[in-house]
Amino acid sequence: MNPRFQELPEEKQLAILNAAMEVFAKYDYPKASTDLIAAKAGVSKGRLFYYFHNKKDLYFAVYRYAWKTVTQAVVDEELWKITDFYELHHDSAMKKMAVLSRHPYIMDFSIRSYFSEKEEVSEGLKQVNAQGVDDIFETYFSGVDLTKFKADVDPRRVYNMLIWMMDGYLHAWRMQGTPLDVEKMQHEFLQWITILKNSTYREEYI
Repeated sequence: MNPRFQELPEEKQLAILNAAMEVFAKYDYPKASTDLIAAKAGVSKGRLFYYFHNKKDLYFAVYRYAWKTVTQAVVDEELWKITDFYELHHDSAMKKMAVLSRHPYIMDFSIRSYFSEKEEVSEGLKQVNAQGVDDIFETYFSGVDLTKFKADVDPRRVYNMLIWMMDGYLHAWRMQGTPLDVEKMQHEFLQWITILKNSTYREEYI
């Protein structure tokens, strides 16, 4: 991130990032107007590009801000005490959905960025998202007791399956063009976890 932007007071930084997030959440990347972002943030367009090299630089600054906001809401001292694979998934998913419901622009921006295709930022997003998935598993599941799984079950494949299921759910929701029902999504997620736990854990841990 440009050092010039980091020198701004936190309040001004957040005004710019939140304004940009709102616009990027509402519009596909090519149609997201930097004029509109500058107006919502209360700065001139010239000043906006004084802080960021270009629109793409601003976009990824917003992406990092959204990621940090969600991570701070999910990762707490209690999370590190959880040693059960599915309990950890449940705990983190509920916290994530709670913060997304309180910050609709973060949710809309995150979903739009996840499904970005054939845009200037698409390739970079794919790389960041793929690395993020790997980092999350290696970091947050390092203390999980994987011996609860059946001998022929690969926990990493189960982890990937949950991600793919969520991916499919969000894609279906986008195709319908209706507002995302967070409570319904939570209910669906709990059902997936129950089904997977019953089919992948040793009997004594069900």
